[in-house]
Amino acid sequence: MKPIRTEEDYKNYLKRTDALMDMPETQENIDELEILSILVEKYEEEQFPINTPDPVEAIKFRMEQMGLTNSDIAPSLGGHNRVSEVLKGKRGLSINMIRKLHKDFNIPYESLIGA
Repeated sequence: MKPIRTEEDYKNYLKRTDALMDMPETQENIDELEILSILVEKYEEEQFPINTPDPVEAIKFRMEQMGLTNSDIAPSLGGHNRVSEVLKGKRGLSINMIRKLHKDFNIPYESLIGA
């Protein structure tokens, strides 16, 4: 077995993975499936990275979902001026803001941190 270097390799490994899922659970098949899974996962991480959302976009999205106004989130951000600064990208989120936004509006920490 070799690393996945092309789209064709990737497709072939996926086909083989599917075939192994339908085969008897011998130690040899289990080992091969594990190796293929590792190779496929590595290729997918490199070729199809998942970008984390921008924290400001995460806040705006939640505001839209919940029908919130700037006034509604002002207490979580420290006032009306802070809301405007944060939503325009002029001010970053503090740890305290992140905690309050998560607690008050259930915005995932990962989205607010941008990591």
